[in-house]
Amino acid sequence: MTSAAPAVSGPLIGGDRLTSTSAAVYEHIFPATGRPNATVALAGAPEIDRAVASAWAAQREWAALTVDRRRDLLIGLADVVGAHLDELAELNVHDYGVPISYAGTAMLLERFLRHFAGYVDKLHGSSTPVNGSFDVNLVEREPYGVVGVIAPWNGALAVAGSCVAPALAAGNAVVFKPSELAPLASLRFGELCLEAGLPAGLVNVVPAGPEGGDALVRHPGIRKIHFTGGGVTARSVIQAAATNLTPVVAELGGKSASLVFPDADLATAAMLTAHQGPLMQSGQSCACASRILVHESVYEEFAGLFLAAVGAATIGDPFRADVTFGPVVSAGALERIRSVIDDAVRVRAGVLLTGGQRIGGELESGYYLEPTVFGDVDNSTNLAQTETFGPVVSLIRFRDDDEAVRIANDTQYGLNAFVLTRDLRRAHTVARSLEAGSIWINTFSDISPQGPYGGYKQSGFGRTGGAEGLQEFLQVKNIRIAMS
Repeated sequence: MTSAAPAVSGPLIGGDRLTSTSAAVYEHIFPATGRPNATVALAGAPEIDRAVASAWAAQREWAALTVDRRRDLLIGLADVVGAHLDELAELNVHDYGVPISYAGTAMLLERFLRHFAGYVDKLHGSSTPVNGSFDVNLVEREPYGVVGVIAPWNGALAVAGSCVAPALAAGNAVVFKPSELAPLASLRFGELCLEAGLPAGLVNVVPAGPEGGDALVRHPGIRKIHFTGGGVTARSVIQAAATNLTPVVAELGGKSASLVFPDADLATAAMLTAHQGPLMQSGQSCACASRILVHESVYEEFAGLFLAAVGAATIGDPFRADVTFGPVVSAGALERIRSVIDDAVRVRAGVLLTGGQRIGGELESGYYLEPTVFGDVDNSTNLAQTETFGPVVSLIRFRDDDEAVRIANDTQYGLNAFVLTRDLRRAHTVARSLEAGSIWINTFSDISPQGPYGGYKQSGFGRTGGAEGLQEFLQVKNIRIAMS
């Protein structure tokens, strides 16, 4: 492929890069070739101890700075990130094979940093009257101190923006744990924090597997955990954090629905749902819409347009600017997704319209799987109910608006929902009836720093982005001053 990854990486703690640790060494595989491209020394419990101690020392230094100084340092970090967008995007490609055309999370990181830097000198408290007294009652918001942020392999830079940025703006230090599957861009971000002049240890980056992750969430020096990932791991994180009653925010997966109504611009709807469904990150995103609900009167027409949009994807080297569809993250992921497809065919969950096979030829050494579309899927099947996390989507018919909402809500998840219609009344009515944290009408999931993002039901709790995301990293203190 067209760019080289670093040969050796390891935790960045207190300004020092470790190339030898107490835990295992992970051989990172580039998904587009199936070949090693980096060796990563993973953090174990001793490295987590060191990172937490370093973070507390840096947090005291950070808190001692004036708010205008902290604001300017975060703006400076945004400037430094902005100057390295191309480098970060390339490392993102190395991390998990996402096409460079989709590797815009570095830009998202810069936007979140600029947005939350503006909050640093605007963290207002309040005062309230007290019943039966003339005492002064103050309500203040303070940082937790040191927080742990756990990022998934498919969006570490986005999590750095949506979680690390507000945590710093609120006055905290961060121990940031990217997945061992995709640590390279995160480690470079940690170096950029130092280049921007942030105190050493304010952002410690500790790529780790289960051993290091467990040590992080059980550590008594961590005051709050922000976890992004899957539901199974989230349950383990919450149970481990309960050891110290550490509060947890969880942004989890989804089985989101796109609702295509008969008055929609079908060509636009097909393009949007193809991007939001099997094509975006090869379906490896919690935001993907893997259930596409289509009104029966336009089902056949839409299906033809949708299959054409999916078929127009350019598959290949993720470093090529024209490529829009890359590999899945690992050999294990490839086999897991293929088993989902095989099971759906076996139980006749729907009609296989396209895809389902591993891509060979010049791509056979990589983990490439054809974009896969099933038609006339029964929403009660595993195909429609279980998060596949791959380029597999289901087309489902509906008869009217009420049935569309019922099917869309008939899932344990509630992260996103998408509505395609030109009827403003229908858009409002349906959006308010959908059980999801984010509703996108005639657009794809364009996450921004201004909008709170998070799930309903098994898609998690808490929010990133907006004022709501900032509040996740602040705790409330009440101070009462006697006046008599």
